[in-house]
Amino acid sequence: MATGTITIHDPAYRRMFIGHAKLEKLWTGCRWAEGPAYFPAGRYLVWSDIPNNRMMRFDETDDSVSVFRAPANHSNGNTTDRQGRLISCEHLSRRVTRTEHDGSISVLADRFEGKRFNSPNDAVVKSDGSVWFTDPTYGIDGDYEGDKAASEIGASNVYRIDPDGTVTCLITDRVQPNGLAFSPDETLLYVADTGVTHRPDLKPTIEVYPVGADGVSVGAARTFATCPAGLFDGFRVDSGGNVWTSAGTSVLCYRPDGGLIASIEIGEIVGNVCFGGQKRNRLYICGQTSLYSLFVNTRAAV
Repeated sequence: MATGTITIHDPAYRRMFIGHAKLEKLWTGCRWAEGPAYFPAGRYLVWSDIPNNRMMRFDETDDSVSVFRAPANHSNGNTTDRQGRLISCEHLSRRVTRTEHDGSISVLADRFEGKRFNSPNDAVVKSDGSVWFTDPTYGIDGDYEGDKAASEIGASNVYRIDPDGTVTCLITDRVQPNGLAFSPDETLLYVADTGVTHRPDLKPTIEVYPVGADGVSVGAARTFATCPAGLFDGFRVDSGGNVWTSAGTSVLCYRPDGGLIASIEIGEIVGNVCFGGQKRNRLYICGQTSLYSLFVNTRAAV
């Protein structure tokens, strides 16, 4: 399938796509692009180039690309909190950090019960200020995206960091939890499991967990979607509750009930996506080596 091809699987959602809006290749030169995060005040996007140990910056005002931070502790997933600060998952330092408004870096968490994390991968910030993140082993599996090391925890889990710094282990039933996102009302937590990289018998899925009435716990998971080719990695949810996810060499869009809306062929492995632009209707896409974007007729959930 040609790069940029958009296939509509559910005609009822055709208006989510703009007929004359095409996939744009904005920049190339990464080894493994990941973790896009958008900053509306500055109209720029930050993303990670993990093996090159740097973070890149795309400026919407003039389409320029520059190095945002290097070295960057082999950062992977990035997001912003409700105060517009950068939250980063770092493979090399095995921690979750926050970049303050003055540029200083605060460590939010680097251990659970005295043991170092594996390699925090992706994060999402809830409206109460808590940071939820996944901790698979990809950064310690070898020296390409971090430093090879044994897991001190001995498992790959999902954690929550409360505003007071308390770290709680929330989900222990995944093999390699990866991307994650909340539904718009925060009653559901979606988590991708890429455990097939370590256990070939597993299916690559996105699981969905109900968030408890207390807002801090989760219930039993059910499978939301199974990836038809490749893996689900990073994803975002739009204002209608639709899930936009990396899936092999494509971006797939799913309805809240798990039905497939559309597929967008990117032409290389996709790591992650996020919404940006002045109206938050520009879908930024991190392919393996390149940054892409597509204007769509929907907006970010937050």
